[in-house]
Amino acid sequence: MPAHTFTSWGNVIRRPQESVAFPSRHSLFPDAPEQGSLLPYGNGRSYGDSCLNVGAALIPTRGLDRFIALDAHSGIVTCEAGMLLDEMFRIIIPAGWFVPVTPGTRFVTVGGMIANDVHGKNHHAVGTIGRHIVRLELLRSDGRRLICSPTENPQLFSATVGGLGLTGIITWAQLQLRPIAGPLMAVETIRFANLDEFLRLQTESDADFEYTVAWVDCLGTGKQLGRGWFERANHSTARAAIPQEPPRGLNVPLTPPFSLVNAVSLRAFNTLYYHRPRPRQRDCWFESYFYPLDSIGHWNRLYGPRGLYQYQCVIPESAGPEGTAALLRAIARNGQGSFLAVLKAFGALESPGMLSFPRHGLTLALDFPNRGQSLERLFVELDAIVRDCGGRLYPAKDGRMPPELFRDGFPRWREFSQYIDPRCSSSFWRRVMDGA
Repeated sequence: MPAHTFTSWGNVIRRPQESVAFPSRHSLFPDAPEQGSLLPYGNGRSYGDSCLNVGAALIPTRGLDRFIALDAHSGIVTCEAGMLLDEMFRIIIPAGWFVPVTPGTRFVTVGGMIANDVHGKNHHAVGTIGRHIVRLELLRSDGRRLICSPTENPQLFSATVGGLGLTGIITWAQLQLRPIAGPLMAVETIRFANLDEFLRLQTESDADFEYTVAWVDCLGTGKQLGRGWFERANHSTARAAIPQEPPRGLNVPLTPPFSLVNAVSLRAFNTLYYHRPRPRQRDCWFESYFYPLDSIGHWNRLYGPRGLYQYQCVIPESAGPEGTAALLRAIARNGQGSFLAVLKAFGALESPGMLSFPRHGLTLALDFPNRGQSLERLFVELDAIVRDCGGRLYPAKDGRMPPELFRDGFPRWREFSQYIDPRCSSSFWRRVMDGA
């Protein structure tokens, strides 16, 4: 088995791992290395170690990139699990369809979306991607090919959605799309002065806008705590021609010797970004609204050779405002903030997966340069706030959460464990199960 250096988007872990070939969705489940385990690996856009299997082997699935079918009347799309969202768009958008839920990058595989039960800016309206999966095929290591859906093998379906690739190999999936008039988004952008204003904007926007999200100045304090920009949007009814080739964006060609994200650049950026004038209303291409960072190739290199951690938590509705304020105060006090501080509201629609991350409340996501122990001390403080509020961290973004915080935040982990394929494991799972 050849060894390759696999990494996740955070670039913190760079360790050679064996890889085994899985050239076709019709292939047999591959053999694991001696005394080792296997884990499907999509495009590596998870931030931490949930997509890694250090000391064992990965099954790269990007070769499963075939488009199978699109029902132009019902909007049901069938494709292999290694297809990128970006590749799917080239087919479904000209036909007048869009995915019902999208994460913040279009360079994620369909299988990865399902394995992390991704959410988007419209969770308050439609929930997670798992709610829109018609069915999928799961290949188990005993050779069985099982059709899983909310009505077929429903427990295994619930374990696989959000199951971090641990239940077997998703070979193909069917999704229910949503109709659109074209590739444009009608966006409204509003500056808000503090967290209370964000909450008011969120409440008044829920009914009329499918998509809502906010950028937050994580260094704001006092009456400016939680200040930022609120964006609300719907798919535009205006029609526009779709360019044959997407515009070329910027690219970070190499990793600098140190992080370009530091206290000085952060404070300057956040101040300028908050005060920069913006039009209240605009129409824009869907890529610039949903995937602004995708226009900068390898933007994760800006964080230097030590990489970055993302910290994304959800605070339940009952403690949402107070818990989020406590998190922002701790981050501002520490001074290790983030350019990319995103605040969103999760709705009450229940996620289908046993380990699905979203729950009704507020979710805050921030990127931090890896500064070792000084950053870990901040994370310990944030962990305590999340735990006291009854919240949880997002496994797809995590690279260091303590085992007890995972097990407290995901109380169905014991039930989920029954459905793990006996040949599958991951660095993440071994870490959070330590001592269980």
